[in-house]
Amino acid sequence: MIGSPVSTGGPAPPAEEGVSLESSRARVWRDLRRSPTFWIGALLTVGVALAALFAPLLAPHDPAAQFDNGLTIIGAPLGHTARFPLGTDFEGRDILSRLLYGARISLGISLTGNLLAVLLGVTLGAVAGWWRGIPGAIIMRFTDVMLAFPSLLLALALVGIEGPGVGIIVLVIALVSWTALCRITYGQVTALREGAWIEAARVTGLREERILIRHVLPHLLATIVVYATLGMALTVVFEGSLAYLGLGVPNPAPSWGRMIHDGSDPNALQFYWLIVYPSLALFLTVLGFNFLGDALRDALDPRRS
Repeated sequence: MIGSPVSTGGPAPPAEEGVSLESSRARVWRDLRRSPTFWIGALLTVGVALAALFAPLLAPHDPAAQFDNGLTIIGAPLGHTARFPLGTDFEGRDILSRLLYGARISLGISLTGNLLAVLLGVTLGAVAGWWRGIPGAIIMRFTDVMLAFPSLLLALALVGIEGPGVGIIVLVIALVSWTALCRITYGQVTALREGAWIEAARVTGLREERILIRHVLPHLLATIVVYATLGMALTVVFEGSLAYLGLGVPNPAPSWGRMIHDGSDPNALQFYWLIVYPSLALFLTVLGFNFLGDALRDALDPRRS
């Protein structure tokens, strides 16, 4: 497991009479508007997302291009220049361009892997919590095994066997990230299935699958949204860790983790821009998703008035 976001509390009960969906949404938006954490998180995450989306327009150079004039006469990286605002690396490639395109890789891989993890965790947790019995016991014992297994070791093994690539990294992120949401979903579905309103739905003749999908899972939406947002911060760090260890997207594709790895060489420490800028990009991205997730957790908490 790469980490467990803070729990959003117990399962949300059905809405009380007199409390409309519109008023609930208005309260959530009101709380978000008043939260500095939300605006800081939204600014950071939207900024990184826009940089990734418009990287071809914003990047001054091809991120893989090696420029003859991108190195000093002794073959060292250039510092800040008019042509290379954030300097170059040891291969004469523009740091700013690689940062912008690196945002595409980090966010793309993390978002896809996180969505797969959410889908897997919610599905398995809901099945185990609703039907329980032997299927539920098997799923939850498997979840316990996955929780106990070191996630980085599992990732190293899978990437080592299959070789680095976008597909295998997405799969690795999904496989090591689903367990926490599975347990959260299991606990909330188990509690919700005993409610009187569920028994009333059964009396009307609705099938179990329909009750679960139409009447139970919607009450988990706030938890899923918060977990997915906080999970993005974890998966961005995890993808960067794999890239730092040389198991990310292969060169010459830009990667923040690989850029940090190259800049951390003892012989390269004098060229501070090689490690400072990709580290700052990673830090701000993780900070943005954490702030946004915290604000959403507070605003969507059903126990708040």
